[in-house]
This record gives sequence, C-alpha cells and structure tokens, in this order.
Amino acid sequence: QVQLVESGGGLVQTGGSLRLSCAASGRISSSYGLGWFRQAPRKEREFVAAISWSAGSTTYRDSVKGRFTISRDNAKKTVYLQMSSLEPEDTAVYYCAASERYYGGNYFLSDYWGQGTQVTVSS
Repeated sequence: QVQLVESGGGLVQTGGSLRLSCAASGRISSSYGLGWFRQAPRKEREFVAAISWSAGSTTYRDSVKGRFTISRDNAKKTVYLQMSSLEPEDTAVYYCAASERYYGGNYFLSDYWGQGTQVTVSS
C-alpha cells in the first residue's frame, strides 16, 4: 500500500511559477511510476506528467512541455512538479498518482492517488 500526500498548491498570477511536491510512503519498487494529473471544474481528469522511479525517464502532455518539469528524489520518496509560465488554463486540482507498473509514455494506470492540491492562476 502506498500513500501520497501533495503540497505546494496556491494562487499565482499569469506567468508565475509554483512547485508541487508529493511525498510517498510505503514501498516504492523499481517498476513504479509517479505522475501528476489535474482536473479543472466541469472537466475530466487529465494526465499531466510522469516519471519512472528507477530510470527517471519523463513524459508530458503537449500543453505543458517546456513549462513544467517533473523530477523525483528517491531518497526522500518525493516527486515534484515545477510549473513555470503558468496560464489561467492551468487552473485545476492537481493530483499525485502512483502506478505499480509503469514503462514510460503517456499510458499511466494509476493504482494510488493523493488527495489533490488546488492551483489557481489568475489573469
């Protein structure tokens, strides 16, 4: 069993930056992937970015490429999402997720979810 706790959300102006953190507890094996999803009001939850726990390979949705960076600290069992050049369209609840078997790419089957953290970008 893995527990995920996000932090770092908040209110920021257009063009600003935020860094989200997700602390994991429990056993994280080398086959795991950690990722970020987001859900805006009245929209479906969507994939944002993911990172493989062992190799550190990353993948992003097209709309955040060049603006968001996902990284991880294996010793702290924490994954980060550095968000820059934020736009109002990035406003959403951001969820951390863990996949027990992740082999890269946009296919990320989440086995565990965090509780979410709100990110609001004002225009």
